[in-house]
Amino acid sequence: MSGSIQESAGGECGFDVFVRACPSRGTLEHVTGRWGGLALGALYEGSLRFNELRRRVDGVSEKMLSQTLQALERDGLVHREAQPVNPPRVDYRLTDLGRRVAERLLALIHCVEGEMDEVLAARSRYDETRGAR
Repeated sequence: MSGSIQESAGGECGFDVFVRACPSRGTLEHVTGRWGGLALGALYEGSLRFNELRRRVDGVSEKMLSQTLQALERDGLVHREAQPVNPPRVDYRLTDLGRRVAERLLALIHCVEGEMDEVLAARSRYDETRGAR
């Protein structure tokens, strides 16, 4: 059936991120979005409190980080643990699923970082030919 999530030959549901209604598309957006990817990468280093994570992910607002963490928690990638202490303490860590996803994401991050000389040279050539600054 074209344009829908299809049953695979093994009887398991086959997800296709290129199909608009596929739930994997939303999760991919959460993982690869600007703040989601950075939050997952930072949490791969270990459990962090909200403000520690906010400092690690430089430039994210409190509101955006909160929304990002809620989406990642809903997708089962992040675990939020609230400690019943005063003042309140909330720790975030990756779930097993979150660690598997973050490992792949970090491989991409390291690839991009390692190729930045080539990227910057390409940008410079592009800007020179287009008259951009």
